[in-house]
Order: sequence, then structure tokens, then C-alpha cells
Amino acid sequence: MVYQTIDLKIEELVEVITINRPTQLNALNIETLNELDNAISEADKNPDILAVIITGSGKAFIAGADISLMVNMVGTEAKEFSKIGQGVINHIENLTKPVIAAINGYALGGGCELAMACDIRYASDKAKFGQPEINLGVIPGFGGTQRLPRLVGSGVAMELLMTGNIIDAIEALRIGLVDKVFPPEELMAKTLELAKIITFKCPKAVVLNKKAVRAGIPKMAQDEEATLFGQCFETGIAKEGMTAFLNKTQPKWK
Repeated sequence: MVYQTIDLKIEELVEVITINRPTQLNALNIETLNELDNAISEADKNPDILAVIITGSGKAFIAGADISLMVNMVGTEAKEFSKIGQGVINHIENLTKPVIAAINGYALGGGCELAMACDIRYASDKAKFGQPEINLGVIPGFGGTQRLPRLVGSGVAMELLMTGNIIDAIEALRIGLVDKVFPPEELMAKTLELAKIITFKCPKAVVLNKKAVRAGIPKMAQDEEATLFGQCFETGIAKEGMTAFLNKTQPKWK
């Protein structure tokens, strides 16, 4: 497929997806959402891709949903647009392979919501974050009201949601919205380094780790974790990994 609003690049076993609408600060419109969803689907089906990185071109990661698209929407249209965005972002969150956000610049509104759906978030020290929808008289529509409290706590989330405040990368790191912060020139190298480390791990265990963490509320998640832990032993991957550890050799993952 030929993409118009995103770029794809394969770095060994890692797919790098770059949102490429720099003059619109990579704002999400229907075309971009559909292309991103297709790229995620292709990565999921490709056995030669073991991790995915999402980043943006220019000075933005994703500055939000495309306001020019939304301005004339009626309620039913806005609801449908919200559902489309939620579907794509849920797809990212539920991808069987790890997804890392390399947040190079503005991650606002829908951009912050997309970043929160990724498994790990690395940011440039020039990045900015926020859910400023309240300044437009609306609320987040791509899952932000749900993911933000889980990451930073309900009080901090409420403050960000109700004020629309924009925070820098250091504050985002402090509250747990991102995991590490780097100088801009180091961001992609550090993100690729992490992704490639993950690709050398047992693919099945990576998948099961992600599934267990994403399972849901604590009690149910612990039950699921135990079930998945048992599956590692059923397939023989635990034996391979433990034996290699004891023998001080490299495991041979199937």
C-alpha cells in the first residue's frame, strides 16, 4: 500500500511508523487514522517485525486531532469520529507486539492519547504534553479520560483535563506520563536501541508479558498472569530459557 500521510521504515526487526503531516503538525484526520490502522495491521501480520516505533515528522509528534475536520461536525459525526479514533488507538494498545512512542515534539490531545496507548514512551526534552480539549469546549475523545488517570493518578489527570495545561517533558517524566527523556538528537537512537533489545528476547514471552500487563483490573490481571505464566512452561520456552541461564549460554528461541 502507498501511504500519503505516514512513512514506514524497517530497521532490522523494528518497524518505524512516522506520522508525516508536518505542516499540520501531524494532526490526525480520517486518512491518517486509516493509514495508521493499516500499518499496525500489517506489522502485526509480518513475522519479520517484532517491535514497532511510532514517531512524528518535524516539530510535532502529533498535535491532536485535525480541528479543521471537526469544526463543522454535528453530534453524531463527532461521536463517529471519536469511535474511529478510539478503534485505532485501541488497536495500537492491543497489538501483540510491543509499541514504543518516540515523542519528538508536541503530543497534545489525540497525540497524547495515542502516546498513552503505546507500551513505552520515550520523549525528547523539547516535547510538550497535554489534553487541551477543554479550551475548545470539548473533552478528549480518543480514550484520554480513561488512560490518563491510570498513568498519572486521578488527581493529576483531573488537573490536566480540567485546566488544559501544557506540560514539558521533565514534568511528564515526573508524573509518569513518559518513561525516559533524551536530548532531541538522541531520541530515535535510544528508542531503536530499546526496541532492538526487546527483539532479542523470546517473542512468545514478550507477547505474554504484554497480554498480562494489559489484562485489566488487579485481581483479574493477577489471575490472567498466572494462567499466562503456566503457558510459558507448557510450550517449553521456560525450560529453554532457564536451562540456558544455568548453562550460561544463549537460549535458542523457536
